[in-house]
Amino acid sequence: MIREAERDLSRGEAALPARADVVVVGAGILGLATAVELGRRLPEWRVIVVEKESAIALHQTGRNSCVVHSGVYYPPGSLKAQLCTAGRLRLREYCEEKEIPYDECGKLIVAADAGEVPALDELQRRAEANGVPGLRRLAAEAIREVEPHCVGVAGLHVPTTAVVDYRLVAAALAEDLRELGGDVYTDAGVLTIADGGESARVETSRGTIEALGVVSCAGLQSDRLVEASGLDDEDRTAIIPFRGDYYALRPEARKLCRALIYPVPDPRFPFLGVHANRRPDGEVWLGPNAVLALARDRYGKASFDARDTWGTLRSGSFWRLARRHWRTGIGEVYRDAVPRAFVGAARRYLPELSRKDVVPAPAGIRAQAVRMDGTLVDDFLFARSKRALHVKNAPSPGATASLEIGATIADQALDLFRP
Repeated sequence: MIREAERDLSRGEAALPARADVVVVGAGILGLATAVELGRRLPEWRVIVVEKESAIALHQTGRNSCVVHSGVYYPPGSLKAQLCTAGRLRLREYCEEKEIPYDECGKLIVAADAGEVPALDELQRRAEANGVPGLRRLAAEAIREVEPHCVGVAGLHVPTTAVVDYRLVAAALAEDLRELGGDVYTDAGVLTIADGGESARVETSRGTIEALGVVSCAGLQSDRLVEASGLDDEDRTAIIPFRGDYYALRPEARKLCRALIYPVPDPRFPFLGVHANRRPDGEVWLGPNAVLALARDRYGKASFDARDTWGTLRSGSFWRLARRHWRTGIGEVYRDAVPRAFVGAARRYLPELSRKDVVPAPAGIRAQAVRMDGTLVDDFLFARSKRALHVKNAPSPGATASLEIGATIADQALDLFRP
């Protein structure tokens, strides 16, 4: 059993091989799941993962709410709904197999006022159509039976929603890859991928690898790697980084949330709003918000990277997004700058919560793909050449459905470069 998230089976100090059959770029949960899937399907091939950081799962995989979604939010019949439903079951089975703690604590979605009830009705319709089991619609007085300190005019209880430490899942996948004859090589940032038709050359900060096929799961760096590799990007999307801040409830205030409490989300955005959730370690966090990040892989409020910031500011996608949603953006910035306002978002359904009950917790950064017209991409996007598959966007439920998405990516990759 893997108990410690920091356990890392990567080969940071080992010499980078000159050749491999398949190179997967990115040692987040999606890259690792894809590599393991490819390794299982092609036992005679050597599959390796290269990662620019010094360890696995340091970014989106290791900085999130730890929630395993059930399929409430996605349009019925959509690929995302199918992946979420199948992915949750597959992840639960995997955690049981690896003895990774998996807590099916359930989630309560709360309509704070009558104006949110129609949106809650739509969520219930979607959940029922997607086959989410055990749903319960709650009247105002029944909400406290599930969450004693929560208030609202109506609620939807989703008992199959769970929490898991995705860093442990990533560590288990790295171990699986090693057992399949593969490896994870850290401190090996990929500079470009050159597709020669018969093979591909992956240039990294530690040397060049020649491979029969490459799959890039580069997350926040995905657009840059597509551009550096000279691919014709028909979608012309840009990655805009959004930082999500969290606050942790002090130990004496954790009683305010038994499991997971979510607001009804704004349907215009692929963000779920400031929610309260108990985590696998027993802490309770509030968040996240969504503000523009001035650095793609640094997490402090004052973090700044000139290249990252300039990349955003010269993006037409960003400015068209800003024109569309500037009022919402100002509200997010205000809540980010004023902790009392951040807490106020949660007080709509947890009125006993106060500013003194919370302390800052780690932040995360979301890779949000934005089209040239400024619309947010809420679906999977790929760029392809003969020997390389780039995953340009893998939205929520990316972590929940990571094992299932890894299988889908493997299908597409093998269609490209398997003999």
